[in-house]
Amino acid sequence: MAEETQSKASEAAQEVLAAEAAAVGAEEEVVKEPAPAPVAEAEEDPEKPALPAEPAAEDEKKTAGEEAPASNDAVQSLSSKEESNRVADVDDPEKRALDELKQLVQVALANHEFYPPPPPPPAVEPSAKSEEESKPEEPSVPAQAEEEPAPPADVPPPPAEEKAVVVEDDGAKTVEAIEETVVPVTAPPASEEAPPAAPEEEKTPAPPASASLASPLPEEVLIWGIPLLGDERSDTILLKFLQARDFKMKEAMAMLKNAVIWRKEFGIEALLEEDLGIPEMEKVVFMHGADKEGHPVCYNVYGEFQSRELYAMAFADEEKRQRFLRWRIQYLEKGIRQLLDFSPGGVSTMVQVTDLRNSIGPMKRELRQALTLLQDNYPEFAAKQIFINVPWWYLAFNRMISPFFTQRSKSKFVFAGPSKTAETLFKYIAPEQVPVQYGGLSKEKDPDFTSADAVTEITIKPSTKQVIEIPVTEKCLLVWELRVLGWDVIYGAEFVPSSEDGYTIIVQKARKLVATDEPLEKNSFKIGEAGKVVLTVDNTSSKKKKLLYRYKIQCYTESI
Repeated sequence: MAEETQSKASEAAQEVLAAEAAAVGAEEEVVKEPAPAPVAEAEEDPEKPALPAEPAAEDEKKTAGEEAPASNDAVQSLSSKEESNRVADVDDPEKRALDELKQLVQVALANHEFYPPPPPPPAVEPSAKSEEESKPEEPSVPAQAEEEPAPPADVPPPPAEEKAVVVEDDGAKTVEAIEETVVPVTAPPASEEAPPAAPEEEKTPAPPASASLASPLPEEVLIWGIPLLGDERSDTILLKFLQARDFKMKEAMAMLKNAVIWRKEFGIEALLEEDLGIPEMEKVVFMHGADKEGHPVCYNVYGEFQSRELYAMAFADEEKRQRFLRWRIQYLEKGIRQLLDFSPGGVSTMVQVTDLRNSIGPMKRELRQALTLLQDNYPEFAAKQIFINVPWWYLAFNRMISPFFTQRSKSKFVFAGPSKTAETLFKYIAPEQVPVQYGGLSKEKDPDFTSADAVTEITIKPSTKQVIEIPVTEKCLLVWELRVLGWDVIYGAEFVPSSEDGYTIIVQKARKLVATDEPLEKNSFKIGEAGKVVLTVDNTSSKKKKLLYRYKIQCYTESI
């Protein structure tokens, strides 16, 4: 039984590692897939002119010599401080790497290299081949006619030139016909040597024509609606690809090319306009709130696929799998364009929260395709990767493989078991931004509170009573909500007037709240005189408790 559990844990761990790599950039050695072969500028399409390629090749040689030191310095800087999308904030080796990548991109745009490879030529049918094989018999005659003048010693050179002219004018003539025209013309005049020059002049315009086709305007390539060059946000985009490849220019350039080509083949721009209509999937992946530094937060709850109906809706057949994939990519693309800011100093990354509760299952195989696409085409979009409800076996597994992660990757990974999920999230995300199901107070369509209404956190010691007083000085309607993580406390509320002859009013009779009760207690009280509302939370357990509360006063126009 232990071996089966260990095997199951190992298999699921590998699946989760794929998600980690997709979110952070997959630069660690454990789960790193082979990097795409560097695209050598010299290995361009033979049909394209080689004139612009020569300086590119020289730039690459220069880049290859400076790649190693730039990478080493970059890694040291990344381990000591948080990455920035401001060019002024990055170190000199990183700036040099960015400048060299810009040069490679400029050459690639001029050569129109951000295009998918041409499709293979269609197979030629046997009948067509037989016709083509029969055609070369006619051109072979002029070739012999050109070779025939050389061996005869008694035939003067002028007739040979005349013979070549006759072949150029009418290649359909036979050898005998050519000989008949050559015999009477024993001494062709010098004026007749001009015709050979005429065909040469007709052939010479061909190179200028191809050269003119080879120098069109540089291609304009947009990614997430931003051009690769010439925009203040372009540097942020290029830095992401450099960071994903440890500032190795050739590998970053290859990754950028592959990403742009994939976007064209996948039809990203058209995908944004599609109405895929899968509202049920919003329980699996959804955006909710922001962290304390302003990064949008994306929640990934793949355990929802334990529902057979939801699983069948996404993965029942190939058509549904492709539809789910397109929906997932569309959702991410819209989030990037609507929530992120690629301007210098802007928020250009997200916080990814992955819920591992009940996430072990066969659906991971279907998710591999989506995770691979995220890994290869959306580099460095995770400011932090937080794993919550992590099972014990994964925490042990992660300790074993942690030495193989780069320091940069480990700095972005955060793991929390089921009992520490809410506490861990609160370190990075304010409680008013955390959904109710993960320990926070944020919920959709709340008529009384929004994410702008701050939440107060209090830690209640074991066997301690916490008293919260909310004073009021005028007529108002007081609304408050409160929760204690895990409950197991006694909660009550009362109003105490300021006047000595007033009477205390019980607003909420004290009662025991346990973990199975509703996660939130929400109350309101209409107050007609000055006084205070007193909330009492009695922690009768032997463990510390996290208390969250907030309130809002809606005053009347009349004063007390």
